[in-house]
Amino acid sequence: MELNYVSAAEALSLIKSNSRVFLHGSACTPVYLLEELAKNAGNYKNVELVFISLQGPEMEIAKPEYADSFHVNSLFVSAPVRGAVNSGFADFVPVFLSDIPDLFNDGIFPIDVAIIHVTPPDDHGYCSMGVSVDIARAAVNNAKKIIALVNPRMPRTMGDGMIHYKHIDKMVFHPSELPEVDYSSKVTEIDRMIGRNIAEMVEDGSTLQLGIGTIPDSVLTYLGNHKDLGVHTEMLSDGIIDLFLNNVINNRKKRIHPNRMVTSFALGTRRLYDFVDNNAGLAFLDIDYVNNPSVIAKNDKVVAINSCIEIDLTGQVCSDSIGTYQYSGIGGQMDFIRGAALSKGGKPIIAINSRTRKGQPRIVPTLKPGAGVVTSRGHVRYVVTEYGVVNLFGLNMRQRAKALIEIAHPDDREMLHQSAYERFKIFL
Repeated sequence: MELNYVSAAEALSLIKSNSRVFLHGSACTPVYLLEELAKNAGNYKNVELVFISLQGPEMEIAKPEYADSFHVNSLFVSAPVRGAVNSGFADFVPVFLSDIPDLFNDGIFPIDVAIIHVTPPDDHGYCSMGVSVDIARAAVNNAKKIIALVNPRMPRTMGDGMIHYKHIDKMVFHPSELPEVDYSSKVTEIDRMIGRNIAEMVEDGSTLQLGIGTIPDSVLTYLGNHKDLGVHTEMLSDGIIDLFLNNVINNRKKRIHPNRMVTSFALGTRRLYDFVDNNAGLAFLDIDYVNNPSVIAKNDKVVAINSCIEIDLTGQVCSDSIGTYQYSGIGGQMDFIRGAALSKGGKPIIAINSRTRKGQPRIVPTLKPGAGVVTSRGHVRYVVTEYGVVNLFGLNMRQRAKALIEIAHPDDREMLHQSAYERFKIFL
């Protein structure tokens, strides 16, 4: 097998002005090639960059001095582009994570070049797209040209992420460590209280969906005495490792993909990346399958755990913005909230600290002006804070307000009662 590796400059010469370029995301962010792209910005004019969550430093090519060369059109707002989006130098597309492949497959977002981050080819010539298959599979399938950053530190994962080296137009070899995220040191006592509350809701034989952050990590630490748990989730983090090694997560009770964890991407520490490497117990699959609510619902007792920024007294959930300030994106929350609701015995959960770290209430009379509703009050079910658990399904507006006030921070309840009286004309 003869591999023709080229320089970054030669590979990036495939990109032409007025084209659309897909960037691999999460822990597969091709940081080295993005840095090289910025160094050669003068070679480009009006190149549109599309991607979901990026990891790494603030994205250089999203800064205003590169505006003539590159236009960032993000499908999810992560830290490297958050400043640019909110300053008007970049754009954000609100879209369900499960729907993004359709943008590529249906030609709504034609991809001229895809930049991906892969393993070296195996003995049969196949590279793995590693820890981020998600929307990359559809982007690669539809791209006219493919540039690959080949990295021996990228884990080889099983599933939909394989691509033969002959299908790659230019390959750049560059060993480097993957971006890492570790929330273990940031877990607070409040997070632990919420984790305990949720863990008590999880039945043996449940299938879990968990995002990243301090609350999901806390939930996992309290599941050690559970049995026969499964995983079908859009992402994996470090918290699942010990439960898998201790046979708490064994996926035996799942109806689809039994005996394997299903995910779309992984983001965590090097321990996680080593854990997923060549691990036949995991399947990294295309996001339009993993996040399809009808697929999710095929498993029984799906427990979907998601967080938000604030929730109003009627149950409207804002997860992607702080007022008009775009913080993240729609992502997969609604995919799993709906999928878990359709699952036999499923529990869709919104987990939230009653107050922000600055002491501001997160259960509020009304959402901030401009706030985005990701999960509607028609979809919301369970809401969990450190003060308890409520199920809003089937409750009228007054009952919802009463239930949410009961799990709000005690110092916020008088204000919330007054607001509820002014709105609903009744003392709760």
